[in-house]
Amino acid sequence: MPPVFQPDPRAGSTTVPLDDDGAILARVAPELRDGARLVLGHPLPDPLTHAAVLAMRASAPPPAAPLPAPAAGIVHHPLPAAHGRPATSIAVIGARPGTAPRPAVLHIHGGGFLVGRAPDTYAASQRLADDLDCVVVEAEYRLAPETPFPGPLEDCHAALVWLHANAARLGVHPQRIAVMGESAGGGLAAMLAIAARDRRSVPLCCQILIYPMLDDRTGSTRAVPPFIGTIGWNAPSNRYGWSAFLGRPAGGARVPAGAVPARAETLAGLPPTFIGVGAIDLFVDEDIAYAQRLIAAGVPTDLRVVPGAYHGFDFIAPQSQASIAFAAAWKHTLRTAFAS
Repeated sequence: MPPVFQPDPRAGSTTVPLDDDGAILARVAPELRDGARLVLGHPLPDPLTHAAVLAMRASAPPPAAPLPAPAAGIVHHPLPAAHGRPATSIAVIGARPGTAPRPAVLHIHGGGFLVGRAPDTYAASQRLADDLDCVVVEAEYRLAPETPFPGPLEDCHAALVWLHANAARLGVHPQRIAVMGESAGGGLAAMLAIAARDRRSVPLCCQILIYPMLDDRTGSTRAVPPFIGTIGWNAPSNRYGWSAFLGRPAGGARVPAGAVPARAETLAGLPPTFIGVGAIDLFVDEDIAYAQRLIAAGVPTDLRVVPGAYHGFDFIAPQSQASIAFAAAWKHTLRTAFAS
């Protein structure tokens, strides 16, 4: 999922102010600097409020059009209401009923728990389905603050259970299902993997966590270096996003069970994991710490920290060598899990 700011590639560069240490861009990999200029030229609202979030949703550009045939097709299936969750539909990409079972990915979009839509990533998921010869299911979930935890997680879990229950009709191998998400979607994917383990609901073969939002304490009770999180998603936005999601101030002594992956009591029994993050992303410390905990729990884990990369760099500058190598790394983890 693209980050909260989605730059128009036709836009020109902007002048970037200097921080106390020199140019902000000096910490950015050279090939990612043009993208950083675009992000810095469109800062998040300060302060981030509910009214600002509503305005961001209203002003979001239309989703990119799905790719035309012969790209993987998109079919919508109903997901009935249950347990207080409204009825919705699920977008299934690349299904081939009646063929030999293929692996599947449940994808969860990002947006700080506050914004974002599943259709924003349909085209990217079509490319993923074609590239890995798999089925991709897009999970749509209710947003905070209107729907705090556990609502968004339950929406994603319902989509995962539906995918597993309908594997045969979709041509999906029920033991080859992975979860994936970016930013807040990565956080929800991590929550979902923990919930699936604890509820014994769906066996997962892999989790792909792209600069995941894992710890409500980042930027609230735990400070970050001043040059971290200066491009794109930042500490004040993180405090607001987590507070809206939790329904209580971020960084408190207690949080709802299952709401914050970094606070999970144990990570043992989770599926093989890829975690990727930029070295100047706000989430770099929490993502490294989560990877360390996974490794200590015996979970096969691939951690990638990209030098000079900011939040959402791979969406902002997809043709850069850093982004190409980053995508190749997480796709390798998926292919390995699908083949095992």
